[in-house]
Amino acid sequence: MKNTGTKWFNLRGFVMLTAAVSGLGLPITGLANHWHQMESMLSVSRHAWMSAHNVLGVLFIVSSVSHALLNRRTFLNHVRGRAVRPGISKEAIGAVILVVVMLSIAVGHAIH
Repeated sequence: MKNTGTKWFNLRGFVMLTAAVSGLGLPITGLANHWHQMESMLSVSRHAWMSAHNVLGVLFIVSSVSHALLNRRTFLNHVRGRAVRPGISKEAIGAVILVVVMLSIAVGHAIH
């Protein structure tokens, strides 16, 4: 007999949303860390922002790895398809360009 009811908890959705929310919070807490960098290490605001950034970073890494594991079948099918049709996709090129530009801006602002 097939169960047609809805699931009580969607693990894939939870993991994906955790990655999204923590990923969106990382730049905010990173900027706050940047603004508070000259304060004393004993400053409550600096310590709070650093703690928030660390927790969000751990949550993002754990949820991203979990997302990859939960969707490994789809990912492996994509990789196998690329083996049949070799080449670099437009999405991969776009992702590389985005990462290079963002890193250049983030690292480059320190060089002046």
